[in-house]
Amino acid sequence: MKKLPDARLHYAASEHDADLLYATGFMAPDPFLFVEVRGERTITASDLEFDRARATARDCRVLAWMEFARKLEPRGQAPAADVIALVLRKLRVKRARVPRQFPLGLAHELAQRGIDCVPAPEPFWPERALKRPDEVRAIEASLRAAEAGLQAGIEALRACAIGRDGYLRRDGRRFTADDLRTVVNQRILALGCMPARTICAPGDEAVDPHEVGHGPIRANQPVVMDIFPRSESTGYFGDMTRTVVRGRASERLKEVYALVHEGVKLGHSRVKPGAAGNDIHQAIQALFESRGYRTGVKDGRMQGFFHGTGHGLGLEIHEAPSIGKRPDVLQAGHVVTVEPGLYYLGLGGVRIEDVALVTKTGSRNLTRVPKQLEIG
Repeated sequence: MKKLPDARLHYAASEHDADLLYATGFMAPDPFLFVEVRGERTITASDLEFDRARATARDCRVLAWMEFARKLEPRGQAPAADVIALVLRKLRVKRARVPRQFPLGLAHELAQRGIDCVPAPEPFWPERALKRPDEVRAIEASLRAAEAGLQAGIEALRACAIGRDGYLRRDGRRFTADDLRTVVNQRILALGCMPARTICAPGDEAVDPHEVGHGPIRANQPVVMDIFPRSESTGYFGDMTRTVVRGRASERLKEVYALVHEGVKLGHSRVKPGAAGNDIHQAIQALFESRGYRTGVKDGRMQGFFHGTGHGLGLEIHEAPSIGKRPDVLQAGHVVTVEPGLYYLGLGGVRIEDVALVTKTGSRNLTRVPKQLEIG
């Protein structure tokens, strides 16, 4: 294999690109140029972002895009590829590694200008998986917003009356999953976070784990609430899931809930440095199977426990490492979710999710909100 070039190159909007946000600490809605040469990082930003980049970008020299653009065209309207090539010539870069999501068209245009873009293996920044203390604090802050959203949702469910038809009612009408999601999201927004497809899935809708939930909610049935807000200021995500029942849970539902809760505790006990994610996942699968809760296709649908146990959490909602079928090895500094679940038609879905920090000796649960099935 050819040796990867030492220089790194990226061009994107960091608001939507975790690699660029990680490298610079600068959140911008429009693309800007990032170059790293021999450990020195340089941003080239538009007039719109220049001063903000200088004030907030971490360990980066900031150059003015327009200064280079005007050398090519008096009004500064030169094509982006021409400006980037000029900056790279100033920095003496002819070959650079780029992330897999680097724009293909731009790479082709730069090649025409004598710049060789070499796709780097994922992850572009391997150290992103190991969280610094400030990153852990940022994740915890987003978790607090998720927990506040959950509490708002639970308060709304408690405030509902149970109608004669078995549906929850509020303000003279049936209370829906969409109403519940609005309550959760409004609390999250008030705390400076953006909700992202918040899941409030009642009954059998939750047998599809990524179904967000729609329509009226019945009393005495499980509602899966999976909440994963992103901080508007830091870009870091929180992630947590609870399953609740407004009313009374059936004995079978209580049994399934207790088993999933046991799976969560088993997961926490296995999360530690040196543990393989697939071993943790298989242990929880074996627990469920040993109690008679099997996984497979039934009535044309996957039922049982058919997703991974967890994933890394940070600037992306799903990032390395994985606690699933892949043999990813946990290290101190990883932040991972622990979220087993069981899903059966006629019963609904049950999922409980915490976030854990892998420490030098084991793990620490970052999620504070208690686990309670029945909420009155």
